[in-house]
Amino acid sequence: MPRGDGRLNHDLLPGEKGPQDACGVFGIWAPDEEVAKLTYFGLYALQHRGQESAGIATSMGDKILVFKDMGLVSQVFDEGALEALQGHIAVGHARYSTTGASTWANAQPTLGPTKHGTVALGHNGNLTNTHRLLELVGERLGAERRAEMEARGASDTILLTALLGWDRYDTVTETAIELLPHIEGAFSLVFMDEDTLYAARDPQGVRPLVLGEMPSGGYVVASETPALDIVGARLVREVEPGEFLTIDASGVRSQRFATADPKGCVFEYVYLARPDTTIGGRSVHAARVEMGRALAREHPVEADMVMPTPESGTPAAVGYAQQSGIPFGQGLTKNAYVGRTFIQPSQTLRQLGIRLKLNPLREQIAGKRLVVVDDSIVRGNTQRAIVAMLREAGAAEVHVRISSPPVQWPCFYGIDFATREELAAVGHSVEEIRDQLGADSLGYISAEGMIAATEQSRERLCTACFTGEYPIAPPINARHLLAIQPVEVA
Repeated sequence: MPRGDGRLNHDLLPGEKGPQDACGVFGIWAPDEEVAKLTYFGLYALQHRGQESAGIATSMGDKILVFKDMGLVSQVFDEGALEALQGHIAVGHARYSTTGASTWANAQPTLGPTKHGTVALGHNGNLTNTHRLLELVGERLGAERRAEMEARGASDTILLTALLGWDRYDTVTETAIELLPHIEGAFSLVFMDEDTLYAARDPQGVRPLVLGEMPSGGYVVASETPALDIVGARLVREVEPGEFLTIDASGVRSQRFATADPKGCVFEYVYLARPDTTIGGRSVHAARVEMGRALAREHPVEADMVMPTPESGTPAAVGYAQQSGIPFGQGLTKNAYVGRTFIQPSQTLRQLGIRLKLNPLREQIAGKRLVVVDDSIVRGNTQRAIVAMLREAGAAEVHVRISSPPVQWPCFYGIDFATREELAAVGHSVEEIRDQLGADSLGYISAEGMIAATEQSRERLCTACFTGEYPIAPPINARHLLAIQPVEVA
């Protein structure tokens, strides 16, 4: 699935599935701005977080309009659609489905009735107690509504939208403050009614969420800081874990619905976030370069050139080259126009595999000892194809270096990895993985080196996909996925 920042899911083999991103959310309250167009550009900056569907909801104060469809932001919206979305508030969403089918019905923002109007909601993350939310739907909205939700296979976002319509309270704020403590898992929410923009972040702050201010005095909430940059907003601060924001003509008001227990996703630093994002005060690009330096210290090798797997491995490859003193070079050229395709490759093209996206620069490679840097190994098929391609192009040696530890555990908080049975590192030693890749050597960064590069304390990060230490209990119906025991791959 194509990534909107130019990275195409680790530049995977055709049909190969990599770690799919969480979604991207964007919200704006700005009476003096064209909010739909600003939301479009904000979502464009967040396209890497989800490419299955995109949507925008706006309000002029009396009703909410929504336009959404399957596809990339640039495919879903045109000038006419954006002109029709008038108002002073907007919520936008770019979706990758981690729960709920990849269908139009599950595209966001989702709409639902409230006591005095309508709510439109966008969600980034993944909830772990959907069964309890279904029970709440039954208790608060009736057994018939719950049965309808179960029959639809409703996503966690649709359940939240329905629960925000509970008519016990007079305002959405009151309903949200009562509901939020019942929600478990990862959630960065941006939602609106006819007059007000709202935002909330789970007590662990697993997924990023930031608040910005427009020059005109309006406010923006978004998954990552580049979405603020693209619309000209100034970063105010991150939305705190366990915090609920209300934004309207009176400004920004903050309430706590839970005590903060920060456990930000470390994979945001490794791969998910754009390199020009800042998380926890740390530049993601700088963190990735430092991961490369740590990788060079931990796994040195004599070589002639350090090269990335473009584009995701580039910052770490730069760091590896800086630390090792080995020259940095480009050994692969990338077709920037390979994206989503519904044309199945022929057997001949399948055999060519990765060349649909990457091709070697033979004059750069021939006769050289190469260090190939990538951010992670999931199944290993793509890295195996790259090693074979480099050898065919004349590489004397191929040494693979990975700027994250082995991925050994599933994520329940908004990243869709392969199943444990498919993960290359599960049940295999580093030497066995090296042999499968066909590389001369293989080195993964240590968890300590990766964490140090983020400049966050271990206690403030979620490292579950690497360590199996889950800060939020996994869903009851998914715990069988943890049955396979990992092997030591230090």
